[in-house]
Amino acid sequence: MSKKVLVLTASPRKNGNTDKMANAFIKGAEQAGHCVTKFETAFKNIGGCRACNTCWSTGTACSVKDDFNELEPLLESCEVVLISTPLYWLSFPAQIKGAIDKLYAYGGAGGLRKLAIKECYLFVCGGDTGEEEYKPIETMYQLSADFLGWKDRGILRTGGMDDEGAIEKSGILEKAEELGRSI
Repeated sequence: MSKKVLVLTASPRKNGNTDKMANAFIKGAEQAGHCVTKFETAFKNIGGCRACNTCWSTGTACSVKDDFNELEPLLESCEVVLISTPLYWLSFPAQIKGAIDKLYAYGGAGGLRKLAIKECYLFVCGGDTGEEEYKPIETMYQLSADFLGWKDRGILRTGGMDDEGAIEKSGILEKAEELGRSI
């Protein structure tokens, strides 16, 4: 059964390592017959949540108008989401953090409308090679998924990727493609 898949990328580097991971996942998902949309948050203007508690008061998830308005219909129409991001200071980079913050409008006590998303994945790529450095971003992802009622389908993490093109020699792209096919 074909699913609608949304791939959120965070890297400001076009065709960088995390972008290549996302593209491998997309290739696998499309081979499996799924409909995939890629949304590059690094090239959008999405501010963070302002804790104004006016979610949905203007008919949209966030009352503050920015490029989240472009993302909102994509979020509302997909069943699976992949977040593909570099690791910046143990967490998500600012390029995607605003979009993640605005998901508050859809979940928990503040959420007036639930998303159709049922499954999620996290791909994270960085220069760090230790497991400790990745725990904060993985924990935030898992807590966010729980808050929104999404089932985590997998975390794909790779370190030691400081050099351009290092991802192509790592074998991780094949794993990303396989996860896309396995949806």
